[in-house]
Amino acid sequence: MSKCAITFRPGRRKIEVEREENILETAIAAGIHINASCGGSGTCGKCKVKIVGGKTRSAQNPKLSKREFDKGYRLACITSCLSDLEVEIPIESQVDPSVLRLKREGRYLLSPRDIDQLVEGWEIDPAVFKRYIELDPPTLDENVSDLTRLVNALYKEYGIRGISTDFRVIMKLSRLLREAEWKVTATLVLTRKGYKLINVEPGNVACENYSIVIDLGTTTVFGQLLNLNKAEVCGFPNGMGTVALAEASDYNGQISYGEDVISRIVYSQRPGGLQKLQEVIISTVNGIIEDLLRMSGIKRDLVSHLVIAGNTTMTHIFLGLDPKYIREDPYVPTADFIPPVRAVHLGVDLGDHVHIYIFPMVASYMGGDIVSGILGSGIFQREALTLYMDIGTNGEIVLGNRDWLMSASCSAGPAFEGAGIKFGTRATRGAIERVNINPNTFEPMLLTIGRAKPIGICGSGLIDTLAELFQGDIIDQNGKFKRELDTDRVREGRDGYEYVLAWKKETGIKKDIVLTEIDIESLIRTKAAIFAGCKILLDSADLRFQDVKQFLIAGAFGHSIDLDKAICIGLLPEVDTDKYLFVGNGSLLGARLLSFSKDLLRETERIAHMMTNLELSNNPAFMSEFVAAMFLPHTDTSVFPEVTERLQEYQRAKAAYAP
Repeated sequence: MSKCAITFRPGRRKIEVEREENILETAIAAGIHINASCGGSGTCGKCKVKIVGGKTRSAQNPKLSKREFDKGYRLACITSCLSDLEVEIPIESQVDPSVLRLKREGRYLLSPRDIDQLVEGWEIDPAVFKRYIELDPPTLDENVSDLTRLVNALYKEYGIRGISTDFRVIMKLSRLLREAEWKVTATLVLTRKGYKLINVEPGNVACENYSIVIDLGTTTVFGQLLNLNKAEVCGFPNGMGTVALAEASDYNGQISYGEDVISRIVYSQRPGGLQKLQEVIISTVNGIIEDLLRMSGIKRDLVSHLVIAGNTTMTHIFLGLDPKYIREDPYVPTADFIPPVRAVHLGVDLGDHVHIYIFPMVASYMGGDIVSGILGSGIFQREALTLYMDIGTNGEIVLGNRDWLMSASCSAGPAFEGAGIKFGTRATRGAIERVNINPNTFEPMLLTIGRAKPIGICGSGLIDTLAELFQGDIIDQNGKFKRELDTDRVREGRDGYEYVLAWKKETGIKKDIVLTEIDIESLIRTKAAIFAGCKILLDSADLRFQDVKQFLIAGAFGHSIDLDKAICIGLLPEVDTDKYLFVGNGSLLGARLLSFSKDLLRETERIAHMMTNLELSNNPAFMSEFVAAMFLPHTDTSVFPEVTERLQEYQRAKAAYAP
């Protein structure tokens, strides 16, 4: 079979493939990100590319207009090459990881001092630690084995007893001890069976003991490099006279195979699908590790520990475990407690002595990232009743305190991540993140990430827009546009009625950016699922929203939303806003704590064991609450009295000034 060369723009990356190769598959294999929400089925229309030169095979698709098709636009997932190609990736189809840093700086990552305020009583005592030891060389009179000599010295010097030893240490021990002139640093880890010797290094490097923590998100992956001796995120000079934190992030490479966990589970069942998904996420994690080591200047072999916190599906795929039965009734994961895994066995690019600690999972849709968030937020210690909400690609909720915990995953779907929304996009440069609409002229005021020309609408922008349309009486409680408004912003489009946020001459994609009634229906469905999940948890404990003392909102998305507007549309309950606290990336919070303190490692397992999970997919009460919440803000106006009063005041004022 003949070869074809595909050149991707921007960047002019040239890839040689077999003729008839799929363009999206080629891009993925080469590490070139193209948005693809549907896993390559041709249904989302996000992977749009323009064929600048060359021949392709591609069917006409409803997601492309005839005009776009005639101009050379194709969906990468259903297009194959027949010759050398020049492929241009439009800006709306690109993924820009630089925005992850832009959104993160100074926004929500908490310092160790902040952690101290959330979780009390922990001490710096990591489960993985180093001890420097100087040994007496053997003599004819005292000629015990090298390993016995080392173990005895560790007991005599530090009181550490019952040490088992990794065989890889034994293999190199005799040579290393003699080359180091019997002055070495031992790395030990506390396991359920006692202490284990996992590494020996020449000289005194006990002061250089580092851990990497990873938040394995469905959409984004975050990592930090920690100094275990000081219990802090490593810092480095940033060239501006200040110290930056050693933290890195990237989009999860799996997003090209589907936006949500269900799409990826489906893809994993294809021949070779699970292996490909695992390779992609390992590559993403290795890229983050490389960034952390490069920016900090820390040597790779000084990293002793890796902690992973992710939802159940992401964890299974990372480990190469079949996630098939996570989505099939009765929704059973392969395992919820995973023993430490050697990093090199998974292809993670760290020393062969490094073991990975995987946060325990609770259920198919309640993963280790939430267990980590409960640890990091300190709920497990406090008497005050707390509702913890992680609003991201999935919607997970935990209710409880130090005595009991209940959890639920509300299967909200990724609408607030931009998936399934006509001009939805992730929080990337040019994404509309803030919206205000003048109630008299119906004209919008927009702010985008990076203050670039708009290319789409991200989660916070979608919440703002929905709230502004509702408050401005542009849509009704059902999310339908008022047809009689005197504005050209509301019009009938290809997909029904829509509101024009930005005219094509103002955008970076040379198209009108609109929010359609279909989009609004999807957003209402998502917010209804989250609110209904919260309500069911409270009802199960015979409690009301007013009984909750604190509402913790986790996740980068949660920190960027406008609280009042989220309440206005019925996404969050109407309570005193002082009760809300944004904790940022709760998953990283807990992962840091676990690295710093072996006592909190034990608490992590206790949290997972004490959490009772409610399965909402077959819960009839959930469906009733879901239907009730499928209005703005809710069918029961008494649940949102202040929102209802504001809307009535607006209606009265509008009527008073009407000509």
